[in-house]
Amino acid sequence: MTNQAQGAQPELPGKPTSASRTTLSHIMTGSDTNLLGTVHGGVIMKLVDDAAGAVAGRHSEGPAVTASMDEMAFLEPVRVGDLVHVKAQVNWTGRSSMEIGVRVLAERWNESTPATQVGSAYLVFAAVDADGKPRPVPPVIPETERDKRRYQEAEIRRTHRLARRRAIKELRAQRATRRTESAAGAAGAGGAEGAAGAEGVEGR
Repeated sequence: MTNQAQGAQPELPGKPTSASRTTLSHIMTGSDTNLLGTVHGGVIMKLVDDAAGAVAGRHSEGPAVTASMDEMAFLEPVRVGDLVHVKAQVNWTGRSSMEIGVRVLAERWNESTPATQVGSAYLVFAAVDADGKPRPVPPVIPETERDKRRYQEAEIRRTHRLARRRAIKELRAQRATRRTESAAGAAGAGGAEGAAGAEGVEGR
């Protein structure tokens, strides 16, 4: 057995989606409003991050930090007196990262009408150890057809995230190269003009 094989960490046993699925409920009050009198988007985003963080911690069985938030969509305004339910679950797992899908629903606190979806988001969390270094997470096991669809969609989003990051990095590298070449060209032109001026003085 090689040293690399000896040092390899055994794969963690998978965990079903339902093992960490979480719902966070909160009644909106006057302190949550914006200048328009509806609930501030930042309040909803904090609830989303809290619920997603609980799911990530449960699934990974330890600390997890928010790495990114994708596609935070506000579909309907939330009002004071709404009972907001934030439903979160693990959609996909990598080696140390997890995509958490979140749905936000709202209903009047004193009415029996069905809750309406008012928002959705996808967040990427990274599991970390006591030193803040990445640590492995258990693979998620989709249980239902909906879970399987969400897993596949999460893989598409991850591919797009990586492609976007790579394209932006390449674009910035190209612009930096062009700036360097432009600066070198300007310096060369300045040196040539100086040399020509010197020759003119000496020829007098």
